[in-house]
Amino acid sequence: MADAGSRKTLADLLDEARSRLDRLAPEDALEAQSAGALLIDTRSADERARDGVIPGALHIPRSVLEWRLDPDADPAFHNPHVVGLDQHLILVCAHGESTSLAAVTLHDLGFARATDLAGGFAAWQAAGLPVHAAPEVDPSMRPGMGDPDS
Repeated sequence: MADAGSRKTLADLLDEARSRLDRLAPEDALEAQSAGALLIDTRSADERARDGVIPGALHIPRSVLEWRLDPDADPAFHNPHVVGLDQHLILVCAHGESTSLAAVTLHDLGFARATDLAGGFAAWQAAGLPVHAAPEVDPSMRPGMGDPDS
């Protein structure tokens, strides 16, 4: 059993993760995307269908993120739009919580320029930035292997 004194809360984990990231506000993420950064939407297909998508964002569900990005993973499971460890990656979830933890995991995999969108998709939408209807999901395709949303 873990020592109660060594237990970390979720707030502790988020604080530690965010101390390693240069998180971006929605407008800064849009500017970075315009300059070549890849936005990766980790939300579920249901969330995307309900709320819409960021144009140009690549959908890779959180549950398969590391397998789709790690350059040493089986090529059959690697998303071809992730082209190298030096690529600027900006993760987007619903509210900017889970992607902080995911971005630090990507740092540990060697993606030094991985970060997340502070406030997530909700902040993007509240800022009045572009949102489109989610594309139809192809049930025959492996999750996280598609093209960026248009």
